[in-house]
Parts: sequence; structure tokens; C-alpha cells
Amino acid sequence: MSDQSEKSREFIESFIVEELEIQSARNRGAELGSDEPSSGSGALLQTLALALRAKSIVELGTGTGVGTLWLAGGIDESGTITSIDREAEHVQLAREACEEMEISAQRVRLIHGSPYDILQKLTDAGYDMIVVRDYSGDLADLIDQSYRVLRAGGVCVLVHALHGGKVADLAQRDEITVARRELLRNLRADRERWTCSLNGLGDGVFIAVKR
Repeated sequence: MSDQSEKSREFIESFIVEELEIQSARNRGAELGSDEPSSGSGALLQTLALALRAKSIVELGTGTGVGTLWLAGGIDESGTITSIDREAEHVQLAREACEEMEISAQRVRLIHGSPYDILQKLTDAGYDMIVVRDYSGDLADLIDQSYRVLRAGGVCVLVHALHGGKVADLAQRDEITVARRELLRNLRADRERWTCSLNGLGDGVFIAVKR
């Protein structure tokens, strides 16, 4: 990457300044080795939630709550975020982050469990937005389940879509990278169900709108 491109990337990522509570959650994530959404990615999540006038959001993979806090700024007082993480420590740290930001437990439901398993139990067409950070389980079914639970016009957002930049490097052929690459290609090809875009914020943010 050229110096100019790197400067542009740094400018974009720092353009929207994170609140102190989000910065604190990010620092805790760094200590744990949790791969949190970048500041630019978080701002995009919040903007999408506001544009959708989202009332109900599900987040698969909570981490230490960085994405959750950004999303919480995009829903009104009557909206809810259901965020699921397989690590109990993540859930606890995210709960502390929400308390620091004075977000009530009624607005953000934090669940310890398998995101993929719980996704399969969610209500048909009951959500405005799905944010995917945990890619465990069958990826093809993950997308089918996301389509099922989203309302028409709802948005599925894949954070860390480029898997550390490996997806963009076709020479990278490890199992996880190939699966993530195929996931993006399959979504792009399914034009009857989705309208898609991919941008380079953070580690890649893939956006698919349910048709």
C-alpha cells in the first residue's frame, strides 16, 4: 500500500471520533485479543441502523462490546439489540461497557451461547439488521438463516469480511479464507435475494440488502 493510500485509510478510520466508553471497550478487546470492528466500521454500522430506522438488531459475536455500543447509538429508546457470544468473558465485558455508557439491559440483550445455534431459533422476518462477526457453523446456512429472519429491505452486514486481508489475495488457499471468499461470492451471485456491496473499512465490511 502506498504512503498516500495509508494516509487516506488512517484519515477515514479516524474521521468519526469514538466516545470514551467505546475506546475503553476497544482497549479491553485488545488486551483479550478480541478482533473488534474498526472505528470506521463501527460508524458505518451506526449509520446503517439509523438509515434503516432499525427497531430490532441481532449481532452474532459480541466481543467486548465495541460494535454493540456503536449499534446502540443507531436505534431509538424503543429498539433492541440481541447480541450473542460464545465466550462468557466477552458477554460480561460487553455488559460492563453498556453500563458505562448507561445503556439499559432492555435495549441490549446480551446472551452467552452459540450465535449460529441461537440464530436458527429467531423469528421469521423479525429483524431489521444482522451483524455477523462470528462465522462458526455452516456458512451457506448462516446466510439462509439470515435471509429468513430479516424483513424485506433488512440488511446483513459481515464484519471482518476480508479475514485479515487474505480473502483479497487469491494465493491464500487455507480452509477458512476459501470458505469466507466463497461466502462473499455466493452472496454476490444470489441476485434474486440480495443486493450487495463490499467496502474496505477496517478488515472489510460486506453489506447485503434483502430484496
